[in-house]
Amino acid sequence: MMDRRGFLKAAGVTAAGLALGATPRLEAAAKKRINILFIMTDDHASHAMSCYGSRINKTPNLDRIAREGMRFDNCFCTNGICAPCRAVVLTGKHSHINGHIDNTKRFDGSQQTFPKLLQAAGYQTAMIGKWHLQSDPTGFDYWNILPGQGDYYNPVMIEMGERKKYTGYVTDIITDTCMEWLKGRDPEKPFCLMYHHKAPHRNWQPGPKHLTLYDDVTMPEPETLFDDHATKSAAAREQEMTIERHLNAADLKLTAPRGLTEAQLTAWNAAYEPKNEAFREAKLEGKELVRWKYQRYIKDYLRCIASVDENVGRMLDYLDESGLAENTLVFYTSDQGFYLGDRGWFDKRFMYEESLRMPLLARLPGAVKARSVSADLVQNLDFASTFLDYAGVEIPTDMQGRSFRRILEGQTPEAWRKSIYYHYYEYPAVHAVKRHYGVRTRRHKLIHFYYDIDAWELYDLEKDPGETRNVYDDPAYAGVVKELKIELERLRALYGDSDELARQLRDGLVKGTHPDFQAVYGAAIRKSDFGYDITAQGSGFALKKTLRPLTSKAAFRCKLKTLRTDGTRNGLICFGASDRPDDLIKCGVYIGAGEYVVQYGGFGGEEILRTPAKFDKDKTFDVTVAVDLHARTLVLTVDGKEISGPLKKAWKTIDHYGYTATSTETAFSTIAVEGN
Repeated sequence: MMDRRGFLKAAGVTAAGLALGATPRLEAAAKKRINILFIMTDDHASHAMSCYGSRINKTPNLDRIAREGMRFDNCFCTNGICAPCRAVVLTGKHSHINGHIDNTKRFDGSQQTFPKLLQAAGYQTAMIGKWHLQSDPTGFDYWNILPGQGDYYNPVMIEMGERKKYTGYVTDIITDTCMEWLKGRDPEKPFCLMYHHKAPHRNWQPGPKHLTLYDDVTMPEPETLFDDHATKSAAAREQEMTIERHLNAADLKLTAPRGLTEAQLTAWNAAYEPKNEAFREAKLEGKELVRWKYQRYIKDYLRCIASVDENVGRMLDYLDESGLAENTLVFYTSDQGFYLGDRGWFDKRFMYEESLRMPLLARLPGAVKARSVSADLVQNLDFASTFLDYAGVEIPTDMQGRSFRRILEGQTPEAWRKSIYYHYYEYPAVHAVKRHYGVRTRRHKLIHFYYDIDAWELYDLEKDPGETRNVYDDPAYAGVVKELKIELERLRALYGDSDELARQLRDGLVKGTHPDFQAVYGAAIRKSDFGYDITAQGSGFALKKTLRPLTSKAAFRCKLKTLRTDGTRNGLICFGASDRPDDLIKCGVYIGAGEYVVQYGGFGGEEILRTPAKFDKDKTFDVTVAVDLHARTLVLTVDGKEISGPLKKAWKTIDHYGYTATSTETAFSTIAVEGN
């Protein structure tokens, strides 16, 4: 047996030094080799950083990295959603090459990654914080990760395969764990630490220190808060990520989070209940209600960032105090950008600037000039190559990104890229952002939406930086369209992407098969003594066809239980008039949130009923759904408690039913079906 610090130190020495054959020459040169500290947050938009000119918050510690190093004004993601961005960073390859196109997939950890290459070259490697790739991390001497999205308060973390619950706020805990690893590592070897925060991901739960920050401030509204997307394609109007309609009660803090300690709950209620009572009394409607939702959303988002900024400051101070600062390359970025009420939205995914653009700050004393700014086009695709370049490790020829070390050191290569390529795949899915790919140059952006739509959008970023006017059909831009389509095809050929490959990848996500189910969407299915274990990262469905169409009354009954102890947990029966996820109703239990719920639509969708309930989250639930197509009524019964409401869909038949899971793992018994 050994204590925690002894284990961390031993892990750093044995894995990097013995298993990977570090040589005496490498050990002697360790202090001269560049350390790498890669800080990544989740959903942090660059326009919520004061060094990027934020109008709504200050980030003094992040600004310090920019002040002492370089700020990149044109850093872009390749696929604007959490897990794919992380896979691109690790591999230096686009999503269609590394296989991780969306949030439903399990990352193939057997493939080449930059941490493995650093590890083989004698580096100690660690991954701490949000991982979000479903598989266990590989290429790391030490890892301690959040399961899935993880929780803001009192999170469970998985340390080298062992689950462990912490008490406190996740941003503080992740920082503490990183600093502990740094103190316990082998000081004779260089290190690469991936220091990854959950914040400021939805649902934006501020830490105890910042619960009332901004209470006395009215945040300026974005100019496009009430944008009608008049010149855009249907994709911009059919999404499900509006401030107006798609923020839920948990997002808006109308209910307190579950699982808080008594002291945490007291502080939370003191911060929110008076404001919630005032909101209920105001009975706001229309634009005033949207404005209230925006203020509640943006302040909580920024409060989460305040904690990140504070903790990054702690880390920078530690680097100074320990003497590591002068020899450590510090990167700060996010997995993509985010909409801060811009266009009336929250979330990301679209190729528009607010989510396409990633913040990127980098510091290395003596190599990167203080207060420098780069306008060169770089992507998260380039991070792996850049880290390897600074470590003195040969960059594999199959990595698609390029090292921008020379840009960091003030000399942009003559042949540096003039355009970037983007491809988003996750549709149909939560937020309903349609599949699209596109090209962006310094001045123009061309986007092609496809799959259930064929639409093009073109923006002149010089004349229209807010991308409010789609000029694709403007005759004055016919020449630009032609040039950009040629460039788009050049990039697709360069990176090995194509319509046929997109079709193959799409078919793998949109409709899979299983011996017991006629349609599977984004779900892993395992038979068990209980029945079926359904796992999904994102929304997943397993659907059967009814023996005959049900045309009058129907009832679906099963038992279910969660296989998770943390984060999102649910158990939902689904049914509908087809096997399309958007044509379903989901009924059951949000176990983690403590609610009974009925909801339209496969991925998100309009809620019909949502009722708070008190129950043992580890119990087995008995769920029945009864529906009358003629009377247009629905009754959900959970353990004898009924909730009922209208059936808004005018179905003539029900011919598919099954299970759904969202970012969770749930055990279901076989569904008993009755009806005529």
